[in-house]
Amino acid sequence: MRDLVSGFGYLMKGQRWAARHGRWWGFGMIPALITLVGYAAALVALFFWTDDVIAWATPFADDWSSPWLGVFRGALSILFAATCLFLAIITFTAVTLLVGQPFYESLSEAVDRSEGGAVPESGMSTWAELWIGLREAIALLIRVTLWSVLFFALGFIPGVGQTVIPVLAFCVTAFFLTEELTSIALLRRGVLLKERRRMLRSRRLLSLGFGVPLSVLFLIPLVAVFLMPGAVAGATLLVRDLRGEDDEPAPPRGETAADPAGAFNGANGVNAGSQGA
Repeated sequence: MRDLVSGFGYLMKGQRWAARHGRWWGFGMIPALITLVGYAAALVALFFWTDDVIAWATPFADDWSSPWLGVFRGALSILFAATCLFLAIITFTAVTLLVGQPFYESLSEAVDRSEGGAVPESGMSTWAELWIGLREAIALLIRVTLWSVLFFALGFIPGVGQTVIPVLAFCVTAFFLTEELTSIALLRRGVLLKERRRMLRSRRLLSLGFGVPLSVLFLIPLVAVFLMPGAVAGATLLVRDLRGEDDEPAPPRGETAADPAGAFNGANGVNAGSQGA
């Protein structure tokens, strides 16, 4: 239970960090807003055609009498909508981080700098990091699709499919969110996807404590846009816990995070200055 509370604590600390560094927060909303507009349009179109999709997928029920036809297809429509939201929540984070990768990397560096100690750098070029991010995003999409198919199939189980399965799907969503958000800080430390999964699985309650409340909040329109910068900051703090970096000495009083206005100088997108915001 301690890890569960700690995970939620890192989410709140990340939001407080973003609130104290207004420029980082403002810049961090731009990639999320761009992604949100695209996702909103896709979801509206998809939900508009939900009834047609369900009818097309269940032709065997066309001759069923009322009310069983309506109950059956209504339940499937709810499950289909939930599956679409599951996919949207997970892939939204991956796409947003990919779109805003150079910025979010600099934000993560600023969080590390504000906490003191060394600021890890991957040593890779921006293009190499973007390629790795794209490759891992595709791998995540494949995993999410497989889980979605599984949950959709299990949703046909009477009772369990409408109660237990949605809860399990929500927990899986939360874990994937944490995995994606920690990818920025861990990639700067040279930790790739396979090792990242192992680390997060070793502290499942910590991952869920961070990801579950964030998943709930991301269900509210526009909230994801406002929370994304703080979520990246909180994920960086969580990574410091996972890797035992919190014992490093704090910075001298008055030292603050770098200003995002100077964060993108150089071919690698590495923050070029360390002046206060």
